[in-house]
Amino acid sequence: MGATTIDTFYLAPPIFLAIAFAFSMLGMGGSQLYIPILMWMGMDFKTEAVPLGMLLNVVNSATATVTYWRRGLIAWGAAIPFAIAMICFAPFGVWLNVRLPVKPLLVFFALFTAAAGVLMISGWKPSRGNMSARGRVVMGLLAGAGLGTIAGMIGRGGGSFAVPLLYMAGLDAQAAAATSALVVTASGVSSLISHIASAAQPNWIVWVSCVVAVFVGSSSGSRFMSTRLKPRSIKLVFGVLLLGVAALILILDVVLA
Repeated sequence: MGATTIDTFYLAPPIFLAIAFAFSMLGMGGSQLYIPILMWMGMDFKTEAVPLGMLLNVVNSATATVTYWRRGLIAWGAAIPFAIAMICFAPFGVWLNVRLPVKPLLVFFALFTAAAGVLMISGWKPSRGNMSARGRVVMGLLAGAGLGTIAGMIGRGGGSFAVPLLYMAGLDAQAAAATSALVVTASGVSSLISHIASAAQPNWIVWVSCVVAVFVGSSSGSRFMSTRLKPRSIKLVFGVLLLGVAALILILDVVLA
């Protein structure tokens, strides 16, 4: 890790606290912002930014999951097959991460981030479905395999896409966000273990400081969301922010690098 990270890492905890507060209310981990911020602070994308971003993603989503579980918001029938598939396929994504060049990974990360931003800005909400129990299992296994691979490859939990899918499966808005938090946690744990076993290079001062900040932000955000739905205005702000991050990654880290 370069000196830049040592000099500026103290800026990350308060920034990440705010991100965790907002994203925990959406059933998302926040790695779409953690990872580029860490990378721009000087961390290597593969060995430092992605593993730490995934750790923070896990802390955020796991904290929210506990709150949602206690309040009975998680739809376990939809969550279990989704989570199992994500756990199984996340190591395959890590395997791809280790073997692929950095620039294609950054392009994919940017495009995935931009797609999430468009979803948030558009406010697109699929028609709520009435899927059978068997249909939910099939949907969970297929979607979990794809999102689990992506989680391991670029450190993204996939909550932006899991929530609409769960809504289409028949869950209401709160249950979809709560169930998404659980499946994102499952894929994140699997991805994190795989990254640590392969190429992660942790700096424990940075890791612990950021973990504490994300834990506080996620705890507060999930409690707020469980009693009051997320305002549309914050979704719009974060959607625009995600598009900006995606554009910066493509320009600074792909085209001009």
